[in-house]
Amino acid sequence: MYYLQKYTHLNNREENIHSGNGLISRRSIFREFSNLDVDIEEWILKPGVSEGDHIHDNDRPLEEIYYILEGCAEISISNDKLLLYKDDSIMIPPNISHSIENKGDEILRFLIIWGISNQTSNS
Repeated sequence: MYYLQKYTHLNNREENIHSGNGLISRRSIFREFSNLDVDIEEWILKPGVSEGDHIHDNDRPLEEIYYILEGCAEISISNDKLLLYKDDSIMIPPNISHSIENKGDEILRFLIIWGISNQTSNS
């Protein structure tokens, strides 16, 4: 048995996330079928749209991986600002302040993968 998920059949929802700017388009990938302890989504941000700054702390110690599919993302991690482009990726451990913003003139499209981490502090 296998599961096939066509892009055109993915449920799209738009949300403001962590008090960022604008609405982020989100599509869940295999959420209804997978038994993995991770979630995978495609996010699309129009120019200027952002996910607000937030921390996944010990109450919900998420580890997140962002993989850029197209566009230019500015990732803020603690006091650092990094620009990521197509095929760049970054992993953010729990307990680290972070946000993402579309800094380009085109859409920003990326995969975000997250799950509960066994790591509860950043050493």
